[in-house]
Amino acid sequence: MKRGFTLLEMIIVVSVLAILFLLSVPNIQRVMKIVDEKGCAAQLKVIDSAILQYKLDTGQLPLRINDLVSAGLLTKQQTECSGGEQLEIREGQAYVR
Repeated sequence: MKRGFTLLEMIIVVSVLAILFLLSVPNIQRVMKIVDEKGCAAQLKVIDSAILQYKLDTGQLPLRINDLVSAGLLTKQQTECSGGEQLEIREGQAYVR
């Protein structure tokens, strides 16, 4: 006698897996959004630190974020958040554009 799974058993297993997947997708999306927000906040702190270093080195505040890149204090990738939002400098502070 051959042993194996019946079609009904396979449908039940696939249905349970599909339900588990559908329940987990919103949680994963929420976590990814939180990670992006925290990452952008951390990037702003990095840029603020680079602004202070630039002021210590040159005696003046940078006018543009590219001034920090030119001075070697930031890389080009550090001028935007992980979500693609551009960052800018206004009055000596970093902001999301």
